[in-house]
Amino acid sequence: MFRVRTRRRPWALALAATAIIGATTALAVPVHPEPAQAAIGGITWQDEFNAPAGTPVDQSKWRFDIGGGGWGNNERQYYTNSTSNAVHDGQGNLVITARRENPANYQCHYGRCEYTSARLLTAATFTQAYGRFEARIKIPRGQGIWPAFWMLGNDMGSVGWPNAGEIDIMENIGREPNTVYGTIHGPGYSGGGGITGSRTIGQPLADAFHTYRVDWEPNSIVWYLDGVEYHRVDPGRLGGNRWVFDHPFFMLLNVAVGGNWPGYPDASTQFPQQMLVDYVRVSGYTSGGNPPGTTAIRGALSGRCIDIPSANPVDGAKLQIWDCNGTAAQAWTFASDGTIRAMGKCMDPAWAGTANGTEVNLVTCNGNPAQRFTLNAAGDLVNLSANRCVDVRDRNTGNGGKLQLWDCTGDANQKWSRA
Repeated sequence: MFRVRTRRRPWALALAATAIIGATTALAVPVHPEPAQAAIGGITWQDEFNAPAGTPVDQSKWRFDIGGGGWGNNERQYYTNSTSNAVHDGQGNLVITARRENPANYQCHYGRCEYTSARLLTAATFTQAYGRFEARIKIPRGQGIWPAFWMLGNDMGSVGWPNAGEIDIMENIGREPNTVYGTIHGPGYSGGGGITGSRTIGQPLADAFHTYRVDWEPNSIVWYLDGVEYHRVDPGRLGGNRWVFDHPFFMLLNVAVGGNWPGYPDASTQFPQQMLVDYVRVSGYTSGGNPPGTTAIRGALSGRCIDIPSANPVDGAKLQIWDCNGTAAQAWTFASDGTIRAMGKCMDPAWAGTANGTEVNLVTCNGNPAQRFTLNAAGDLVNLSANRCVDVRDRNTGNGGKLQLWDCTGDANQKWSRA
């Protein structure tokens, strides 16, 4: 089923005879000069493309999307599985070639396709949640040319797009030869509302090989061009919408020709156009407990950790204690502004309350001084505005005990430590 969206660029996926579509829009995003590094383990999957010249794609690693239905974007290419469009070059590269041709057997929804190309995917061969996904690519060039290295959730066939999620590691459109885009799509932030960052360099990306990568860990995705971060997202960027990047994804490589976002080839566009892929490598994510820069907060009386119920970071979620489990729902960051954050939101006294019994909830970080806390040397977790301690209601030591503010008494029920 096709879904029509507006603005930047929709995508589509032929999966079990169903086309799935996505889109991007550019947002101004600051560069983080000193980013926290993801906990990256060893290589879990790779293709170095070192086969002899003329060797077809390794179908134990990649399969093909085939067809010319416009892919939801009014694209002009027909994707084939021919070595004319995807093949090893014998020099350590996969070559995806977009050609100008209009053979009668390549029928598109609007008539005959004007071009052929290839789209490779690992949906049937490899999926993974979290880790580093990287490719070294020399992209094609020209008006209307649209190369991409991207990922989709492995539950696409059951929940559909955008609920399965989409991570665009690299996109370029020919009319912006110096710019790479990185984007996520999910429920409530898809199509024209995709969360996008970009980086523009001083020369066309097609002039040389570049490395395009994301480091993906629970509640964080960071984009890099040649090892330099240019974009990152976390659940706090989604305006309360659901973060769906918590399950395995598969990879795709393709070169589209034409479409709503890049526009169409013109007299300046030369064919054939080739995308050379030196390698694709995937590394695992090493949890090692809490992600880097975060900590669990363990109660002295219960031995349990402060937790977001059901790992669902909705505004007003009532914080609780739960068995310490190393999940993102217990991975707290003591930020420099005095807030304590997890899953992109802040620990918060309900309605900025200061009285005994005020619930301690999770709320979007808003700069209100009521959201400032400190964990002092005595183990008191103190809300600075109220000058009261975080306390487990009714001295409950079981799973699900709810948090509140209360006069600091020195009781073990109010003592906490970073775990």
